[in-house]
Amino acid sequence: MSAPEHIVFITGKLAHARLEKVARTLPPERFAWSIADAGVKVAALMTIEIIRRRVTIPAGADRIILPGRCRADPEELARHFGVPVERGPDEIVDLPAFLGLAGRSLDLSRHDLRIFSEIVDASRMSPEQILAKGLELARRGADVIDLGGLPDTAFPHLEESVRLLKGAGLKVSVDSFSRDELRRGAAAGADYLLSLNEETLDLAFETDAVPVLVPMRPDDLPSLDRAIERLARAGKPFLADPILEPIHFGFVDSIARYREVRARHPEIEMMMGTGNLTELTEADSLGVTALLVGMCSELSIRNVLIVQVSNHTRRTIEEHDAARRVMYAAKADAALPKGYGRELLSLHDKRPFAQTPDEIAELASQVRDPNYRVAVAEDGIHVYNRDIHRVGTDAMAFFPDLNVASDGAHAFYLGGELTKAETAWRLGKRYVQDEALAWGASADAEVEDTTAFKKAGHTKHSGPDAPPPGTREARTDPEADASPPETVEGPSAGGDTREPGGRIVCGRLVRDEA
Repeated sequence: MSAPEHIVFITGKLAHARLEKVARTLPPERFAWSIADAGVKVAALMTIEIIRRRVTIPAGADRIILPGRCRADPEELARHFGVPVERGPDEIVDLPAFLGLAGRSLDLSRHDLRIFSEIVDASRMSPEQILAKGLELARRGADVIDLGGLPDTAFPHLEESVRLLKGAGLKVSVDSFSRDELRRGAAAGADYLLSLNEETLDLAFETDAVPVLVPMRPDDLPSLDRAIERLARAGKPFLADPILEPIHFGFVDSIARYREVRARHPEIEMMMGTGNLTELTEADSLGVTALLVGMCSELSIRNVLIVQVSNHTRRTIEEHDAARRVMYAAKADAALPKGYGRELLSLHDKRPFAQTPDEIAELASQVRDPNYRVAVAEDGIHVYNRDIHRVGTDAMAFFPDLNVASDGAHAFYLGGELTKAETAWRLGKRYVQDEALAWGASADAEVEDTTAFKKAGHTKHSGPDAPPPGTREARTDPEADASPPETVEGPSAGGDTREPGGRIVCGRLVRDEA
């Protein structure tokens, strides 16, 4: 049996006790551990220089893990210590999952689902507008740009539009009820034609464009079978789409038809047009998309046609992209689509509260400065500094206790943070002071340089030069009240390092029964 990996966790004074509590739950057969406490209060403010000067790494260490909010460069520290260094999770509570105790590694780099993104009013746009739109859709995750034709609307610039998109290196499909437009699009170099049925199938033999086959009517599967068999005999590639119908207009039966077509034709390539559900159901589309892409994953449907017309589906490409990666990873692991990141969670978080009320109270008792900290726990919003610790659920109700009536900038800052904290508490989302709330695939995350401190915000604390609380560009010396550094060795790898009364199960601390 191989020796357990020896991990050194670097931290500061305020987080030391919580970190040690979690470290003692790590399975001893997998991990031995040490905690290198730099002696500074806030680990997030440690610089490379502070770590180099104040931290000693014990012999035999295999890996060093920095706090997630520490801006020190891991590669530079790895060269200094001669041991691999990586940045851990932002919250200590997430450390077991970070170390793989959730039972799987997280790799969302792969997928097998092709996204066709339709420009529904392409015939009303100029070729230059179509190109700009196509490039934007591709940037967001689309694999094929679908040019939608409109009934009784001329599309004289179809060929030019196809050639512009192809010249930009994009895959193109043409989606029209008009045989003439389909023929012209294929001649201009379109890669796919949407959609051919039994009566228009001859077009498939006039071009190298790959046709998408549909039934004469959604409930007429025999017509789709005949089209499939004809192209299969001819050895021509195709996609088959049994047509997804909206709720109350055949939705359940249409899902059954996808299953039936897959059973009849196990090896063919298929497509599902998800827009009839995402666009025509006024519900948050992320969950709807996750469900449909999960069905595609089960049925090995490797193509989806998506559309964005309604405002509530404005992130449909990002949602499909996130869902295809999660479902691919879960299927590869023969696992449920759980524990594969937060991209499919928008309104609520699986583990919204990183600290307990008691843990926040303990931190509050150690604060010796007037700067306000804001945190969220199951019991509500916590606001504290050296003088007060208040708990509530109404952001505006804190105002009389904060003594900022004459400090407009400070009041503005606290009002914004407390409102964000209230939103997080009411929805059950993870809140971090001075950080944007995470909305999964429903909004772009802030791009951040993880090796540089944040710039000071636009508001001030008490005093002319102080930044907002929690900002990473502190203008005070983080070592001003530092204590001597120390390294704490965990129990030996041969002993039981679990905290009495609990154990880690799937990355969580589970209390033993009495």
